[in-house]
Amino acid sequence: MTSTVLTVSSCSNIGAEHRGAVVVSGSYGGNYNAWNAARGRVRAVIMNDANVGKDRAGVRGLDYLNDIGIAAATASVESCHIGDGADMLANGVISYVNDVAARLRCAAGQTVRACAELMESAVLSDRSPLPIAEGGRFLLELNRPRIICVDTAGMIEPADAGDIVITGSHAALPGGKPDNIVPDGLLAVFFSDGGIGKDEAGVARLADLDRRRMIAAAVSVDSAPIGESRAIYREGKLSRMNSAARRAGAREGMLLRDFVDLVRSAGV
Repeated sequence: MTSTVLTVSSCSNIGAEHRGAVVVSGSYGGNYNAWNAARGRVRAVIMNDANVGKDRAGVRGLDYLNDIGIAAATASVESCHIGDGADMLANGVISYVNDVAARLRCAAGQTVRACAELMESAVLSDRSPLPIAEGGRFLLELNRPRIICVDTAGMIEPADAGDIVITGSHAALPGGKPDNIVPDGLLAVFFSDGGIGKDEAGVARLADLDRRRMIAAAVSVDSAPIGESRAIYREGKLSRMNSAARRAGAREGMLLRDFVDLVRSAGV
């Protein structure tokens, strides 16, 4: 059986051209990204473990895919850049595999490339993706500046200009390139730190947003589950921030919700 190994910066980029392929994705290994891989009918997928984090949110998509017969694994965030599938394929080391992948002889400690090559022999699953709870957009505060929670940064809208947005996404740059997802004009935007990882790739977007004069910060994956924007708002503790956020009063260990209150009250 002939297969192909392809890379994407995010599972949201999986399209018709990835059907039947083994995909190495820069996404964290949560349920929402697993669902995107499943609906793209991939043969198998390798994602990033985002240092696992609270409630194992960085790897729980492996079980989701196991239940529908898709081989899946994660690479250690310390071995490669989260948000960059090409870097993961070139440099990544496997940290976790699901049972379907284990039956193909995939295992922790392998290179991502070696694991992907083993996955090429996987049988293409014909099962439909299961429903998931993640992937929503929630308006928490109606008065301006509004507080908007989105489970993935791709759900931010241009109409959110002037508002505060909390995302479930990591703060890495897609493929290591300048940000093209966060629209201009947000008052502030927040992320998970993605486990930070190699070369601090998990928070590289923060400096990029500083150049756009936007308040931006990230919370620790150990304080709130990556992918769950409302939990990040309620429970997240700041781990990294850009210069604009520091000037607005952000400090390491501060609860995100307290900093959001500070930004709103200051009318920055």
